[in-house]
Amino acid sequence: MYTRPYDPRRPLVCFDETSKQLLRETRPPQWPAPGRPAQVDYAYEREGVVNLFLCCEPLAGQRWVDVTAQRTRRDWAQQIQQLVDVRYPDAERIVLILDNLNVHTPGALYDVFPPAEAKRLADKLEIHYTPKHGSWLNIAEIAFSVLSRQCLDRRVPDAATLAREVAAWQERRNAATCTVDWRFTATDARIKLKRLYQSLQE
Repeated sequence: MYTRPYDPRRPLVCFDETSKQLLRETRPPQWPAPGRPAQVDYAYEREGVVNLFLCCEPLAGQRWVDVTAQRTRRDWAQQIQQLVDVRYPDAERIVLILDNLNVHTPGALYDVFPPAEAKRLADKLEIHYTPKHGSWLNIAEIAFSVLSRQCLDRRVPDAATLAREVAAWQERRNAATCTVDWRFTATDARIKLKRLYQSLQE
């Protein structure tokens, strides 16, 4: 799917989520001075955990991150509704790459929305799941790796600060249309994931 030509009518979207622990400094850090590194107290206060939903369109170099209080079926279903109605309202179908998390099912849409609305949303999706223990095949994990290194690698005190910093990161990456050079071919997959392919025996 990652080698398909770009088609705005059928955008390829990778979706994933992760958590981030909020940590508040107990003492203000001492910022670096000439010849002296920054000094950060090892002590901190825990301020809870939040969830980050990330979807990216690798062929277009776009990504979106939403900070939510939790990760439930309702939260996932609302993300899908936003994906269909706000981000891709003109798409014929959205080719959606997901891992096998238990909330990542069309059934979650029916749990949250009336049947007609759930069916409308489900009909807009062409869902492809990564293999069990193969979630690294989802390009959203690469986007999360970049986000972690560039934005989440420090203490963040509250959800509002996190949402503001993630939004700034998202805007900068989207403006640069940062794409992914995917080099894992179908031939590589047949070697590394041979247990998933049928074999012919005489």
